[in-house]
Amino acid sequence: MQFVHSPLLAITGFMVFAVLASAAEHTPDTLPTVKENIEKGKGVLIDVREKQEWDEGHIEGAIFLPLSTVQKGLSKEDLAKLPKDKILYVHCVVGKRALTAGNAIEKLGYSVRPIKPGYKELLSAGLPKAKPAP
Repeated sequence: MQFVHSPLLAITGFMVFAVLASAAEHTPDTLPTVKENIEKGKGVLIDVREKQEWDEGHIEGAIFLPLSTVQKGLSKEDLAKLPKDKILYVHCVVGKRALTAGNAIEKLGYSVRPIKPGYKELLSAGLPKAKPAP
């Protein structure tokens, strides 16, 4: 049996691995749907941006859970912030961190829907910006 090295085969294999490694997908829910579910109490927004980004502005009522914390492993206190009976809409700036964090949180038994739109798009969709702490 002779092994034939093919760049195309190597690339194809990598693509399959990349797809399998990141099973989570962005939710098909539109921003109006996300907003409505949050307003009706069916969902909550999880902000996985880092502290400096959060401090520069975030959505009112969002739960702060940076990706770096998710990757280190969530404590009991972190998990206590996440309601098991609601949709967790996970967001960042452009959706990449939302997918990573969403995949990890979903494995813990939560209903997670990572969203591709980021903080600025959420503001544009009418979700309110939190007032700065006094």
